[in-house]
Amino acid sequence: MTNKTLIFDKSRMDEALTQISAEIISEFKPGTKSAKPLALLGIQRQGVPFAHRLRAKILELSGFQSLEGVLDINMYRDDYSLRKKKLPIIRETDIPFNIDDCNVIIADDVLASGRSVRAALDALTDYGRPRLIRLAIMVDRCRYEFPIRADYVGFVHKAPVDKKILVEFEESEGADGIYEMLWDKAGVFKG
Repeated sequence: MTNKTLIFDKSRMDEALTQISAEIISEFKPGTKSAKPLALLGIQRQGVPFAHRLRAKILELSGFQSLEGVLDINMYRDDYSLRKKKLPIIRETDIPFNIDDCNVIIADDVLASGRSVRAALDALTDYGRPRLIRLAIMVDRCRYEFPIRADYVGFVHKAPVDKKILVEFEESEGADGIYEMLWDKAGVFKG
């Protein structure tokens, strides 16, 4: 059994989700005549439930129905030679609308090095040319390897290098919570 320590519970996650949604509504003022379409794209895997929740919260707070899609970045990653598993697991990309001239918000659970976001930007440009792209993150670790910063952040948590941040959503793990776990250099959780 892995040793994980709860750092943010469901109620804190809900507060962060409401805050991020309010910031998005404030920036884009959805529903006005001059507003461009707003699209939330979740990065496979944990960005998907996060994007879904953002969309629902934006609807709840503003009455505005945004677009939603799923983005797989595995073929765009630049770090497979450094990983224990060499072959990428390809998941579904589902963007059932034209992203040209849309305001796109990429959603992911954790921002650490910025490699996933860099890959998402590469993947996204294969689908069109958004008007602008923003980044929503549940947890920012502040361990950047690329000049990438989030526009909307739920939590900033500067975990030590040997710790992994794990965001669990009820939709995929059965319960909500953000955890810190020990992580060795081989990429294995220590229990």
